[in-house]
Amino acid sequence: MNTQQRFASTGHVIPPLPVQLAQPNRSGQTAGKAGLQDLLAQFEPIALAQMDAVALLDRTDTKYVLRASQLNTALAALTNEYWVLDIANVRLHPYETLYFDTPDFAMYMRHHAGRPLRYKVRSRQYVESQRSFLEVKVKANAKRTSKKRVETAALMTRMSPELGPFVESVAPVAANSLAPKLWNTFSRVTLVNKHTPERLTLDVDLRFGNGLDSVVLPGVAVAEVKQESIDRNSEFIRLMRAMAIHPSSFSKYCVGVAMLYQEVKHNNFKPRLQLVEKLIREENHVYRTH
Repeated sequence: MNTQQRFASTGHVIPPLPVQLAQPNRSGQTAGKAGLQDLLAQFEPIALAQMDAVALLDRTDTKYVLRASQLNTALAALTNEYWVLDIANVRLHPYETLYFDTPDFAMYMRHHAGRPLRYKVRSRQYVESQRSFLEVKVKANAKRTSKKRVETAALMTRMSPELGPFVESVAPVAANSLAPKLWNTFSRVTLVNKHTPERLTLDVDLRFGNGLDSVVLPGVAVAEVKQESIDRNSEFIRLMRAMAIHPSSFSKYCVGVAMLYQEVKHNNFKPRLQLVEKLIREENHVYRTH
C-alpha cells in the first residue's frame, strides 16, 4: 500500500508533528532566532483587538522566500514603519495546521496545473490562544485571495459532517471526500503597516509531516504582504526590491506535499524546491563563516 492509498480514508487521523523535530544542532540557528527576538523587541506593539481593521480576508498577496538572515536585515530597516502583533508579551507565535484534500489530491493538482481557481481546506490552531478555525482559502487568477472560516472547539483531525455544508459552499468539493494529508507547523510574526492598510506575515521554523515522514526547512523564511490591492510602494516590497529578492509563488501545502508524497506529480514545483534547497545551503554557509 503506498502513501496515497494509506491516507485515502476520511476516517484516518495523521499523527501530529512532535513538539520538537530532530534538527541539526547549529549554534548559528539558535543565534539567528535570538537575533530575531531582539529585532522584534524594537517594534512598537499592536494588540490583537486592534487587528480587525487589517483583517484583509479578501486581499492581494505578494510572497517572498528568503533566508532567515536576510529577513533579520530587512527587519532592522523597518522598525519605524510597522507595528508588531504582541499577545501577552509574545511576538513570535506558533501555528499548527492540518490540510485536507481528496484521495487523488485534487486541490493540490489544481495548483500544480496552474488552474486559475485554487482551493485549500485546512484546520488551523493558534497555539498560544488555543483558538482553532476551519478555513477555506480561494485563490482567483493568482491575484486575489479570499478566506472564509468558522471557529471550532479544537483543531480538527477529521472532516466534520456538521461543517460539510460550510466547505461545500466555498469550494467545489464533496466534504465527505476530504481526508487529512499534511501537517504544517511554523512560527509567525505579524506586522501592521503604520501608514496604509497592509499586513505583513513572516513565517520561520517551517516543518511538515504526513504521519510517516517529516521535513524541516532550517534557515528559510516566507514573507507575505497582504493588501487590499497591490501597492508596490509598500516599505517592505521596496526593501525586497533593493535587496534583489523577487516575489515568488510559494504554497506551504504544495511544497510540503511535493516533499513528502513522492508518488504525487510535482514537476511544476521543482523550481520552488530547488529555491528552498539553495536558501538552506546559503544560510548554512552564512552561519559557518560568521
